Parts: sequence; C-alpha cells; structure tokens
Amino acid sequence: MGTIQRVAVIGLGYIGLPTAAILATNGFEVVGVDVNRRTVESVNAGEVPFVEPDLGVHVAGAVSRGSLRASLDTPKADAYIVAVPTPFSADRSADLSYIEAAARGIAPQLEGGELVVLESTSPPRATRHLADYILNLRPDLSLDGAGGKPAILLAHCPERVLPGRVMIELVTNDRIIGGITQEAAERAKALYATFCQGEIHVTDDITAEMAKLVENSFRDVNIAFANELSVISDRLGIDVWELIRLANHHPRVNILQPGPGVGGHCIAVDPWFIVAEAPEQARLIKIARTVNDTKPLWVVDKVIQALEAAPLGTQIAILGLAFKANIDDLRESPAVEITRLVAERSPESKINVVEPHVEQLPHQFTGLDNVELTDLTVGLKNSGIVVLLVDHDDFKAAGQLDLDGKVIIDTRGILSV
Repeated sequence: MGTIQRVAVIGLGYIGLPTAAILATNGFEVVGVDVNRRTVESVNAGEVPFVEPDLGVHVAGAVSRGSLRASLDTPKADAYIVAVPTPFSADRSADLSYIEAAARGIAPQLEGGELVVLESTSPPRATRHLADYILNLRPDLSLDGAGGKPAILLAHCPERVLPGRVMIELVTNDRIIGGITQEAAERAKALYATFCQGEIHVTDDITAEMAKLVENSFRDVNIAFANELSVISDRLGIDVWELIRLANHHPRVNILQPGPGVGGHCIAVDPWFIVAEAPEQARLIKIARTVNDTKPLWVVDKVIQALEAAPLGTQIAILGLAFKANIDDLRESPAVEITRLVAERSPESKINVVEPHVEQLPHQFTGLDNVELTDLTVGLKNSGIVVLLVDHDDFKAAGQLDLDGKVIIDTRGILSV
C-alpha cells in the first residue's frame, strides 16, 4: 500500500468541509466533492457556505496554498472520506441513498489499495453495505485480496464534534475507527493520526457504527428526562431551572437542561437507527425519542394559549430558529417546527422571527405570509408575546431590555434568571 497523498472528501457539509480543511492544513492534497454547484464555487473562492468558527480561516488558507479545491466530480485519490447525509426514511430507518450515490462516484476511480472511510453517522452494517455496493460495481476488486483480486480498504470513523467547536474538536477529541479488516483499521488510524491529537481507538466497523449511535442516544435519553421534568414542573407551578440547579448539588446527579425539543442531524435522528435495528429491545430509547419529538407540540400549545388570552392583534416574537446556540444549522430544528405550527394555527397573528445567523427564512415558511424575519430590537418592540427557543449569545442580553408587560415563554431559561 502506497503513502496517502491525495484525499477526496465526498460531501462538503458541516462535517465534510471541516475535515477537508483540516487535512489540507496538515499536508494532504485534498479534493472536496459536492453535488451543490454553489458550494463548490464558494469553496474554490476560499469561502465557507455556513457558519462555523475558525473554518473560514482554514479554508481560505488551504485554497490559497493550492492544497484544497472543490469539484462536482469524484477524482482518483489514495483515500476517500464519505461524509454525506444519512436521513431517516418515513419508517424511521436510515436512508442510505446518499452513501450509494457516493459509492457510484468512487467505484470507477478505484485501482486497488485505496482507503475508503465512511464518516456519515450510520446504522450498524452501513459500512458493509458501502463495501458491498462498491464491489457489486467493481467485481474485479476485493476486501482482502482473495482470488488474487486487488483489495480496497473499508473503515468507519464516526464524527463526534460539536457544532460551533468543530475545528477545535476535530483535533482534540478522541476518535473511534472500525475497520472491516484489521489492515483497513490501521490504515485509517494512520490517516487520522496526522491531525488528531486525541486517542484513536480501533475496533471493528459495526461496533464503531453502534458507538456513535449509543453516544447520541445517551444524550437523548438524558435530555428527555430534563424535558419531561419541565412539563411536570409547569403543571406543578415549579421553576424547572431552580429545581434542576438544586438537584444537581447532589454529588452523583447531573441533570441536563431542558429545551423546546431536540434538533440537529445527530441526536434527533440517530436513536431511531437503533430502534429500527432492534424495535423490541430499544424500549427506553424509543420512549425518550418520543418525549423529545413531542416537546415542540407542548411549546406550541403554550404559545397558542398565551395568544388566546392576549388582546386581538398581539404580535409574537420568536427568538431563534437554529437547533442550538450560535450556529446557523436548522436541520431537524424544533424551533423551526414550533414557529411553523404557531404560524399555521394563528394565521391572523404577525410572527416576528429573530435569527441573527441566517439571512432568509427557510423553505418551511413558504406561503406563510404572517412570518417575517427581523432584528431583535424591532421584534421585541412590536411583540406582546416573546418566545425564546434558542439561547444564542445575542439573546442573553434581552433580559436587560424592556420586557415589561410582555408574556415570556422561555424554553431555555435565560430570560427568567
């Protein structure tokens, strides 16, 4: 097996582009591949098409040095990193069509000896599915050299970074690498060790896939406990933030903070992959996912109740659309769902949306003429009901503004402290 010099990263989204940039910064020739022409053009101009601290500096520098470029077509490379979406289907099982599309681009370029790493968060055996898909397209290749056929090396290395800290955690976090073969695992470990300062743990591919799902399901179950506490506390007239603060003084208790639901492409999606694989056994995971999926509807009901008790013509300020603080990522965001449902259920009410990290409303609001994107000052001034859904830093000073006489529905606990 030759030295890895050129790496192709398939998918230039929230994980793929940072991975491409960090590899390019560490001496590799990197080609990022994406189906979106605007994304390709942005990257080739040294620009980042989404918000992620420090990423722009890495991309601009790598592009200017010639170590990073983007393309619509998959090139020949020594290693391929697949970082494409894996949404769930209508039955909550994983949609692997994006992985299959990546495989169709990679397969014609292979000669044998290449490393193919699946980074996409995937259900168990997705890496095997990728390998089988490639071999069906290229029956002249193998995974282990059997029959004298040149071998390709397949491994899974799940991302485990926090949006807003991706460029830091790509370097500092431990990584898990699972290979279909031991050689694949060691080859992938050597690649990631060029930039990862954390410990790299080697296992098989299926265990690596399951590890990522378990990490996110653990978070989901604990968030569900906090969200359920918030609903119970509201019924009992208790301040849930005070309740959790006091309970967490116990040396072995660490309750997470509740919110309007759970969003993002990981925690809101990954537990369903486990449920789909073992529906009879994954009972707690399924219940937790249901608790978090239904929390937005509870918030909507609170807003509608406040609106019904308010004077006719009262406007509503919605603070935040992203799925977490200080980013522009709207994937699976409960804030988007809540805002859309409130707008649909109260078509006569003006909805003033404040989201400082986006320049236009997402497609979910097409046809909803009562929803308008505005700034914080105007949104608060014109609205009698204020609904805080995301704890952006921009909103943390809102508690110092004039909120007298307004109905406050704070799902993050930053306006009520």
